[in-house]
Amino acid sequence: MKTSISRKLFRQAKKVIPGGVNSPVRAFRSVGGTPLFVAKTKGATVTDADGNTFLDYVSSWGPMILGHAHPKIVSAIRKAAGRGTSYGAPTAGEVALANLIRKAFPSIEKVRLVSSGTEAAMSAVRLARGFTGRDRIVKFEGCYHGHADPMLVKAGSGALTFGQPDSPGVPGDTAKHTLTATFNDAASVRRLFERNRGEIAAVIVEPIPGNMGVVLPTPGFLDELREMTRTAGALLIFDEVITGFRVAYGGTQELFGIVPDLTVLGKIIGGGLPVGAFGGRRDVMAALSPEGPVYQAGTLSGNPLAVAAGLAALTELARKNTYRKLAEKADYLGEGLQGVFQKADLPTWTNRVGSMWTTFFQEGPVVDYATAKKSDTAAYGRYFHRMLDRGVYLAPSQFEAGFVSLAHTRRDLDRTIAAARGALSGWPASRQARSRGKP
Repeated sequence: MKTSISRKLFRQAKKVIPGGVNSPVRAFRSVGGTPLFVAKTKGATVTDADGNTFLDYVSSWGPMILGHAHPKIVSAIRKAAGRGTSYGAPTAGEVALANLIRKAFPSIEKVRLVSSGTEAAMSAVRLARGFTGRDRIVKFEGCYHGHADPMLVKAGSGALTFGQPDSPGVPGDTAKHTLTATFNDAASVRRLFERNRGEIAAVIVEPIPGNMGVVLPTPGFLDELREMTRTAGALLIFDEVITGFRVAYGGTQELFGIVPDLTVLGKIIGGGLPVGAFGGRRDVMAALSPEGPVYQAGTLSGNPLAVAAGLAALTELARKNTYRKLAEKADYLGEGLQGVFQKADLPTWTNRVGSMWTTFFQEGPVVDYATAKKSDTAAYGRYFHRMLDRGVYLAPSQFEAGFVSLAHTRRDLDRTIAAARGALSGWPASRQARSRGKP
């Protein structure tokens, strides 16, 4: 595999961009080597600056559920760009996108568009504090809600990848208002409510975390969060930046039937362009400016290009049997990879829901931040590079999700399974190894 151009670009990038990348996980620090500098994408593939083409399961970290450069999304963006790239004024497209989101998520009675998932989560937390008049927030170890100061406490994603659960630059006075609990441990949340009576504004959670690797909620856990927040007069915030329109058209709320007070969205709702959104109960959203006193604003909020791409993406996803077809692809790949791992007698544990999954290099089960961290990251790094050498691009971190798209064909999936078989050929066997979890 040729890498000379990517290596040259990385050297140049490090001179002008911190670490050579604009988001830390892209640097390949967790797996070693030189990051791919992407030149173009199409369907289920990415092609780097050296001309190498890979089957892509990173999916731009989730948004590309329809595949890259989907013709209807590209056409929508081109048409929108011809009318102007930014207005700083209301548009009909904003109203149409808001209505599509509301239709998919009945818990969202009103919604505000912003420019990123980080901005959406930050704004939702501010709104919860303003609405309740309380300061404290409960989050979960390993759940990532963007890089706003209140959320960088035992966060997942890049913070977990680099072993830095807390970031320098976050004032202690800010962090002290963020309380951390253990995912899938309702008792840990209950203790926080007991110790902070009348002080907790909200519980924010990835209902299916994807930023410590995919972790599934145990039966009843989300129901208990709903009951505890309602009893305590706190808000329940679902961060569905990854899962919204991914695990189902209506996200985890459609899967589990839990109704949060606020929902945070991003990724898929912009068709691959920068976007975020937060919305929820009408009375809570009424506290947001200009209707209420809680301030939030943004020059590029509701950007017409992102709105056009989002409308095209959500309209396409709403077609009949879309998620059934996606599930069939993911099931086929999952079962195939599980068979490969079992035959290799490798200690792995796979968590999967719908078209997103993580295979952890450990015995498992993986149910929270502490168990996710037991993974053999060096083994994952070897597997990552062996797959890359065979033309398959996985997430360059053990603690991220993989994504199947509608553009992946049966041939693509078979190639991926064959690549895994080759990658594990000659891998040292473990006498105690078991490959388990949901394939």
